[in-house]
Amino acid sequence: MISLSRRSILKAAAALGGATLLSRPSLADGSLPILRAAPSSAQLAPAGYPSTPVWAYATEGAGTVPGPEIRLRAGERIRHRLINDLPQPTAVHWHGIRIENAMDGAAPLTQAPVPPGETFDYDFVAPDPGTYWYHSHNRSTEQVARGLAGVLIVEDRELWLGEPGAATRELVLVLDDWLLDSDARIVEDRWDDLHAASHGGRMGNTVTVNGAAYPELDIQPGERVRLRIINAATDRIMSLSLPHLSARLIALDGYPVMPRGTDTLVLGPAQRADIVIDGRMDGETRASLLLDPGNGEWVEIAGFIHSGDTLPSRGADVRPLPAWGTLPMPDLSGPQRETLLMEGGAMRGMREARFDGKTMGFRELAANGMVWAFNGAANDMNEPMFRAAIGRTVHMELTNSSMFPHAIHLHGHHFTVLSKSGTANMEGDVRDTVLIGADETVEIAFVADNPGAWMIHCHMLSHQKSGMMAWFEVT
Repeated sequence: MISLSRRSILKAAAALGGATLLSRPSLADGSLPILRAAPSSAQLAPAGYPSTPVWAYATEGAGTVPGPEIRLRAGERIRHRLINDLPQPTAVHWHGIRIENAMDGAAPLTQAPVPPGETFDYDFVAPDPGTYWYHSHNRSTEQVARGLAGVLIVEDRELWLGEPGAATRELVLVLDDWLLDSDARIVEDRWDDLHAASHGGRMGNTVTVNGAAYPELDIQPGERVRLRIINAATDRIMSLSLPHLSARLIALDGYPVMPRGTDTLVLGPAQRADIVIDGRMDGETRASLLLDPGNGEWVEIAGFIHSGDTLPSRGADVRPLPAWGTLPMPDLSGPQRETLLMEGGAMRGMREARFDGKTMGFRELAANGMVWAFNGAANDMNEPMFRAAIGRTVHMELTNSSMFPHAIHLHGHHFTVLSKSGTANMEGDVRDTVLIGADETVEIAFVADNPGAWMIHCHMLSHQKSGMMAWFEVT
């Protein structure tokens, strides 16, 4: 692969009017399934409030929040034609899937944003089972906050559901956070709120589960259910608890873990967790999914209503998920060592950083909408943060010197957590997004086995927009 700077890519696009980087020509036979992005509406607020105008995905009819579930088996191909019926350019990122670079949807790095009225054909194999999602990756601070996110489930190659010790069915729970006014409309004058961006991000006032406030979900007493939980919020870290349901963790970001009990689950934006629960058998008819909104006061965001016959206990042990068998393990005998230093934000700030080819002081950076930096650079897309030869093991030390947590996401790769300070991670877990607390350091390693230019950014999207975005190249 020829190594190109981001600046040379943008110059070439400008010289050709963007023609070579725009959407692929549509197939004449129109055989691809449609994924349409368009304005729609959703009942996000509780009953009694009006519906909320949103932007949403649809495969047919009106768009829904979350977008339609796309489900396939590991090793199968995803083929969808994005039709952009929005007033802005957009692109679709298939979060966590280790796919070819051209299909990653990370505008403007891997493709140009698709203009209004235009199309782009996504066609790739999903190699790994797990819980994933898809979302806008252009102007994502706004477009994801308006509703452009959907569910992507890649089923195991081997049978698990219904086997001894496994769950008998599953539920997908998409958690989201909305900033609504008193008429249940999305607050639209805060997309460039640097005060919010320099703190924890653009926080909402309404948390939904599967696009609804306080839904009630049916479960039988003693029933074993697999919950696929996705944090689709732009900025909110979800601290969750499932009391009285014997919750056990079986996967993180799609990758299996040995089943382990979990009293509290912390999911940064874009992170996922698969949890096995058992319906109550103590005669109580209700259990809750609880959220700590950040003040230590647990609130219910969804209820599990128990009804029907009591099912026989499936025992205390939970059957592990089938192993992937597709992810190369890092060779730590002589890895390429890289560092990522996170700086900026309120209450600590940074003296200076590079932006747009120029070193600027904090005030000038803020005037340009930048309040965060990676390795002394704010949204430096001109050159890669590092380059790695294909097949090379990369060891990264991620240090957060700010006062706020960050959810760092690597495109195109899963990585192993090697060591950590803090409580949000466990050594040995494999993820695509890692939550790093204030003044914490996490070491990760991955095999750079997927060629191309890949984004690395904070998935607290307010932080991404205001400085925490870069890329690395695998050649």
